[in-house]
Amino acid sequence: MFIRALTLAAALALSPALPLLAVQPDEILSDPALEARARAISRELRCPVCQGEAIDDSNAPVSRDLRLLVRERLLEGDSDEEVLDFIVARYGEFVLFNPRPEGANLLLWAAGPILLLLGGGLAFAYTRRRADAVAAGEAALTPEEEARLKDLV
Repeated sequence: MFIRALTLAAALALSPALPLLAVQPDEILSDPALEARARAISRELRCPVCQGEAIDDSNAPVSRDLRLLVRERLLEGDSDEEVLDFIVARYGEFVLFNPRPEGANLLLWAAGPILLLLGGGLAFAYTRRRADAVAAGEAALTPEEEARLKDLV
């Protein structure tokens, strides 16, 4: 009895960590290779309603439509890239979890490394200037300060 309760408690505690797939049995393709390709493409597509979930994880009707569309295009013989291009042309680049590094997105892709280099350069310049100021301040003791320092030490 205790082991059964412990197992149930562990299963309930871990259940939010497991992804809940919203793919319905009637959506699954009979060809395992095509289904694997459909799942791989679905991981790259964001649900337009949920925005933080892949279309395989979302129960929204638009996600179901997207899943069916992906499978339909694969059955028509499209490559993975052609399927993604078709969906992006229809729904916009927002549906991609990783936007393509081209056009205006190129600025977003480059912004991180550019800001990192700029911040590193500014930090280096600041510490260099600070070290120079400290070194210059140590050498510039007046005779009165030197005498006072000798008295203190």
